[in-house]
Amino acid sequence: MDIIAVGSPTAAQIRAWHSVVAAAQECDHPDEPPQALEHTADRLTRPPLNSRLLLWSAMDAGATVGVSYLRLPMEHSGGRPAEIDVLVHPDHRRRGIGARLLSVAADAVRAHGGHTVVAQATAGTPAVPFLEAQGFRCVLVLAGLLLDLEDVDADWLAATLAAGPAGYQLVRWKGTVPEELAGALAKAKVAMEDLPAGEMATERIRWDAGRLREMAETVAKRGDDLYTVAAVRGSTVAGFTEVVVPAGAVKRAAQYDTAVVPAHRGRRLGIWVKAAMLDWLRAERPEIREIETDNADDNVHMLSVNEELGFRPLREYRDYQADAADLPRGSGTGR
Repeated sequence: MDIIAVGSPTAAQIRAWHSVVAAAQECDHPDEPPQALEHTADRLTRPPLNSRLLLWSAMDAGATVGVSYLRLPMEHSGGRPAEIDVLVHPDHRRRGIGARLLSVAADAVRAHGGHTVVAQATAGTPAVPFLEAQGFRCVLVLAGLLLDLEDVDADWLAATLAAGPAGYQLVRWKGTVPEELAGALAKAKVAMEDLPAGEMATERIRWDAGRLREMAETVAKRGDDLYTVAAVRGSTVAGFTEVVVPAGAVKRAAQYDTAVVPAHRGRRLGIWVKAAMLDWLRAERPEIREIETDNADDNVHMLSVNEELGFRPLREYRDYQADAADLPRGSGTGR
């Protein structure tokens, strides 16, 4: 069995990688909509903002049986950890393939001066005991939630929209934020820094108009659609919510950021902007029947907001963290 570094993945390598992703998803997450090949291709060829990607495939008799994805931050000074994702085809598990893929990725983190590594697992899947056996510790538990839009009562939605606090107006846009609101939205993004994060190492993101444009462009390049609803008072974005509709999505959208600026909390702005988003999507994208989100299990306020909207528990995610120095060391790629 060989561990092969994947530089710029070819179409054949992307298809082989996707075959592992699809098989693992069918085994571990059979209730989820299948991940599209286009999504896999985008993930392997478009690094996240201010990041670089390193990729490896485990090859056995010419077939790809496991993959390892490593996102390295461009700069380590901001506190941003490296992110590792290891997947092994269900037919080839419990043979040490995952451990080898992890050790090669961990070697790369150390070689690039990284100190902290994070990974995510779904509770009840083989990823949990694997990560814990390799030296990771659980630092944050997230409640995965799903909203069926058919369960949203139309009368409740209308009443919630009508009960918006005085002095605020709802503004919505698709794609890049309007220029006149870019600076205000960047300030509102900073409000997310006080959200519960357990012991997870996090990066203080420097939000500005340029970074907002980059984020929107990244979503658009994937072929996805970014929808934003904001509560605006004067020149201030007091609260906002974002939803992304993936390209080729059959019925499920993904909740992105939601935040209310501290000085404007206690006015039900969070549920107001989320209700406005639901109303917009029902009219604009009637094919979307579900929205998926997750919340830290100690984020009591947002959990209560989502419960009122009608989100129900779907699964539990666990964020893991490790010191790069404590992770297994490999012997390089090859046999």
